[in-house]
Amino acid sequence: MSQGSPGDWAPLDPTPGPPAPPNPFVHELHLSRLQRVKFCLLGALLAPIRVLLAFIVLFLLWPFAWLQVAGLTEEQLQEPITGWRKTVCHNGVLGLSRLLFFLLGFLRIRVRGQRASRLQAPVLVAAPHSTFFDPIVLLPCDLPKVVSRAENLSVPVIGALLRFNQAILVSRHDPASRRRVVEEVRRRATSGGKWPQVLFFPEGTCSNKKALLKFKPGAFIAGVPVQPVLIRYPNSLDTTSWAWRGPGVLKVLWLTASQPCSIVDVEFLPVYHPSPEESRNPTLYANNVQRVMAHSPDSVMNPQKTLLPCSPTPFHRSSSCRALGIPATECEFVGSLPVIVVGRLKVSLEPQLWELGKVLRKAGLSPGRVDAGAEPGRSRMISQEEFARQLQLSDPQTVAGAFSYFQQDAQGLVDFRDVALALAALDGGRSLDELTRLAFELFAEEQAEGPGRLLYRHGFSTILHLLLGSPRPAAATLHAELCQAGPHQGLSLCQFQAFSLHDPLHGKLFSTYLRPSPKPQASVPGSPMALANGTVPASKQKGD
Repeated sequence: MSQGSPGDWAPLDPTPGPPAPPNPFVHELHLSRLQRVKFCLLGALLAPIRVLLAFIVLFLLWPFAWLQVAGLTEEQLQEPITGWRKTVCHNGVLGLSRLLFFLLGFLRIRVRGQRASRLQAPVLVAAPHSTFFDPIVLLPCDLPKVVSRAENLSVPVIGALLRFNQAILVSRHDPASRRRVVEEVRRRATSGGKWPQVLFFPEGTCSNKKALLKFKPGAFIAGVPVQPVLIRYPNSLDTTSWAWRGPGVLKVLWLTASQPCSIVDVEFLPVYHPSPEESRNPTLYANNVQRVMAHSPDSVMNPQKTLLPCSPTPFHRSSSCRALGIPATECEFVGSLPVIVVGRLKVSLEPQLWELGKVLRKAGLSPGRVDAGAEPGRSRMISQEEFARQLQLSDPQTVAGAFSYFQQDAQGLVDFRDVALALAALDGGRSLDELTRLAFELFAEEQAEGPGRLLYRHGFSTILHLLLGSPRPAAATLHAELCQAGPHQGLSLCQFQAFSLHDPLHGKLFSTYLRPSPKPQASVPGSPMALANGTVPASKQKGD
């Protein structure tokens, strides 16, 4: 890549592509005046009775759940439960669970297709995962085993039901937990039908049903055949969706219980048999199953905008089976933040930079009044105490909260260049040209051979992570693509600004995130609507 003017650098994708998929993390519920009146009446009369009766049934489930595991040792629970415990407790929980959903208004569960046996498909994958009502899919699946957070064991009734289910538990705080879960999934999936099927929601969190999120590879690690299960709520008004931004738990519960009748469709697609390559590559396997369930072959692309390879003959669709007909996207949750795809770049729906701005303003700090004093091109690691002195913060809770927004090393220190760039972006007093120039000066390094400074992978990833909330691996991949055409492994200032300011798609992304207009305007396809730096609508953190 030559080091010239911005005009010498071609945009990543100058040709118009297919329409951007809808944002799967936002659900907007618009009610007409007549609907509002209906929900007011039914919400006052029908919903309280339904919710009360449903909670009574929920607590009636506890004795059956407790009885199945009472007196059994941890060693005995490592094998599937059989005998009278299985017969009595399983049927009791199954019947009461159907009654619970019936009382909440789900009067009909329509089933299409045929569920495969545990020998034919040890693993079931259900999508789209859009609401906390989705466990209703366990009923036509005959209560398969599930994967859940270990923290849910402490939730009353829910914890007892997880023990009854012999659920596979994963702890987000234990690094070794994921490895144990992988081993347990593989052990059960390859038990030759000894264990019941395991059901996964491979998206890992809830969306608005308008697009499939990226499938996580956990359900596909064992390399065994899986059966896709589609979940639809074909109701005239979507009151069930519980997306990252949208109606909260109580509103979703109340509106759904106020509906005279809610319907859910559960459809079993034919078993998907992985190819040898898919068996060795869980990510490829997950992507191809996602594509089959979405049935939108033009929408599943890798970062190079090429269709992901699909196994030649693993899946045969009968005329009675229908896929969802929605896009399959690369959108996913990274940590606690939703990440969307814009062009070839993954960006956070709401970067942590905005939250940091709210924290600092709440503390009465104006970023423009802080003398950052970071030395360009040289890392200076600072502790939390020095961070507080530099930003003139005294409240320990505010200091800890602000400090946590930056990546820390093994000693708990952060690079002060990260802090300087974040403060400059929040200040708002610099133009985009000045801000990108500052970012380059802070993180560019001297070339090993030849004059001038270049922005290498680590610095580029740090800048995009700070300003746009991009996951570092995704930013590193994009940096490698940008450097492919040139002799260097780094970007010059002109090349970096050509990408961040003049590229038709990514340039608009920078301006949307860093200099949003106070008035609503057409934004980058798939990008969030921002109000001002750091002032964004409060969102609910939702994850499974």
